[in-house]
Amino acid sequence: MTTYGKKPIKMIGLDMDGTVLTTKKEILPYTTDILKKAIAQGVIVLVATGRPITGIPKEFSALEGVNYALTANGARIFDLVNHKVLYEHLLPKKQASRILDIFDQYDTLQEIYFHGQGYAEREKLERVEEYLLDPNMAAYIRNTRKPVENIRACIEERGEDLDKTQALFSDLNERTKALAQIKEKENVTIACSQATNIEINAPGINKGIGLLKLGEYLGIKREEIMACGDGENDIEMLREAGFGVAVKNAEREVKAVADYITGSNDEQGVAKAIEQFVLL
Repeated sequence: MTTYGKKPIKMIGLDMDGTVLTTKKEILPYTTDILKKAIAQGVIVLVATGRPITGIPKEFSALEGVNYALTANGARIFDLVNHKVLYEHLLPKKQASRILDIFDQYDTLQEIYFHGQGYAEREKLERVEEYLLDPNMAAYIRNTRKPVENIRACIEERGEDLDKTQALFSDLNERTKALAQIKEKENVTIACSQATNIEINAPGINKGIGLLKLGEYLGIKREEIMACGDGENDIEMLREAGFGVAVKNAEREVKAVADYITGSNDEQGVAKAIEQFVLL
């Protein structure tokens, strides 16, 4: 435990894509070393991501002392040591189906998430590059999603509520139209962590709420929490945390709510900020 100013930092929530992970989706040795040192000091270090639990990089989850994970933008919080869900707030399947009705009007690769696993239709998944500007993100999705023939049939077969749903758009104008339709018709939480995507969570869900809930569970105060991010779905997390850090490559709106702007993800800016403000 150490302080930023007069405030002790006891927990650090880390976004993955565009924040801790480099453009090539790697965690570099310096970052790993800094995270290990923070954990050795007794700081709780956790991933706070839009990814499902199956999408957390092995280099991160394998770090000894990484005991918690906030996934699906805060819809699920996991205790990794005891293999249990500490908190969940799911998207009702009927509402998810209405969202998919909107996505169906456009050329989209649609995803659904159950219990930390993402599913996508096989035919679209095989040409995922048509829906993403970043080839590294396309490779990640191809390697972590389970292909199904029809996601509607998958929802009906499972018969349960979802972690979240997502669509990737081949046309940005269509994405804009779909966003407007969803905002007009549905009470949901909307995030756009990629240039071509729309993520949908249940109302009242975001990483900031999730981080505070975990802090409350662990007896950690808001002012003792540090959060690092780069995208739209990180805004509430940086706003809610006692100390919000944006990487240099973050979106303008993210930088606007940050307490500090560090180097880019490719410059291992998160590790530099942790070394500067957390390590003794």
